[in-house]
Amino acid sequence: METSLTYWFIFIGNALLLERDGDNYRVPCCSAPPLPLKDWTPQQELPPLDGISCLACRVDLPPADSSHWVSMGLRETWNVLPFQFYNMAGKAYELIYWDSNTKYCGFCGAPMKRDTPISKKCTHCGKEVWPQVSPAIIVRIRKGDDILLVHARNFRRSEMYGLVAGFVETGETLEDCVMREVKEEVGLDIQNIRYFGSQPWPYPCGIMIGFTADYAGGELQIQQEELSHARWFNRHQLPPIPDKMSIARRLIDDYIFETSSNK
Repeated sequence: METSLTYWFIFIGNALLLERDGDNYRVPCCSAPPLPLKDWTPQQELPPLDGISCLACRVDLPPADSSHWVSMGLRETWNVLPFQFYNMAGKAYELIYWDSNTKYCGFCGAPMKRDTPISKKCTHCGKEVWPQVSPAIIVRIRKGDDILLVHARNFRRSEMYGLVAGFVETGETLEDCVMREVKEEVGLDIQNIRYFGSQPWPYPCGIMIGFTADYAGGELQIQQEELSHARWFNRHQLPPIPDKMSIARRLIDDYIFETSSNK
């Protein structure tokens, strides 16, 4: 009897378990879990990939055979996995995070029970919950041929510059959020706000919504609590910028292409 295969997105803490073959890495694909799971380990059902079912879970201990397996941070998997697998790993991480934080009803305190792969229902009052996504904006601001780049205090790399970004607050539009964050973080007025694109950001449960805008006035005055530097740069003198996995890099690369094409 043929046993169906499954892609296993298994997290050890916050790191994804990958199968290693020399310099190549892949998500385990097998008929049974690639390492022992407890009977009570929650498994998250994911959409299939290439017709193969997908499951996700979190375990406490890594496999004993470290030569065949490696655990890798979710961000780092972007460099070694095909995009559809990196994206699915992000979805898996978000569902695991959501599941672990919704064990009990926020209204009456009773246990929650899974109703669908992406919803739960309270066993007492019937309240339903779904995974929450936190929207954040990120904006590229141009002043002629220059682009505004900032260094946030929470950046991992001390020399890296990125773009103004921030979370959307209740009761405001995305465009309102763009204008507010720019004013709060760098003290500038902007105009011609245009949608650029979006990107799931599973760290742990966000979505980044990218915009472009033009400088309209004001002097740079940085918000000291969040930023350490902000400067105008042109494409010939760019500092270290975010990796290609991020929408920030797509926005900056698009600026480089635009300004190069105009010459």
